Amino acid sequence: MSDKQQIRDKIKIKRKYFQGIRREMADLAILDNFINAFSEYESFFIYNSFGLEANTKLIINELLKSGKSVYLPRVEGDNIVAVPYGQTKKGTFGIEEPTGQAYEGGIEVTIIPLLAVNSKGVRIGYGKGYYDRYLKNVNTLKVGLGYDFQREEFEGEPHDVPLDLFLCEKGIYFYGTDN
Repeated sequence: MSDKQQIRDKIKIKRKYFQGIRREMADLAILDNFINAFSEYESFFIYNSFGLEANTKLIINELLKSGKSVYLPRVEGDNIVAVPYGQTKKGTFGIEEPTGQAYEGGIEVTIIPLLAVNSKGVRIGYGKGYYDRYLKNVNTLKVGLGYDFQREEFEGEPHDVPLDLFLCEKGIYFYGTDN
């Protein structure tokens, strides 16, 4: 089993036991940190949280209430596309995906799911590479979202696209930015 797979398994177990009021409080702290950090931005590409991921629904609702442009990911073949927030249906992997037309314009902030992130901003996702492929072709602020216990040390790979920052319930971790 690879190091990445071992870390995936370890974090999935930690998330499984991170429940109840502790998790709810962490999600509210993430929302608070997010709004404080990103209120001046206008456009957001944000994943629709699923299973035991940090709750993005709170963030999406707050962004929509504030009149921000919100885009959700949809899997198309080996890639993801940004689609304006709207009607959804169960898509790939059982995740609610938007049904509208893909958006081709620029998006200021992209919120990226992860299982783990290291001190260089390299993330371990679910192993399909959708976000690494997407991020190679866009100029956007790359924000990982999760819980503090998802910070782990591991070696990145050449195809990994590092995050600009990681936002969790304890605050924001910034990494060197090249864009």
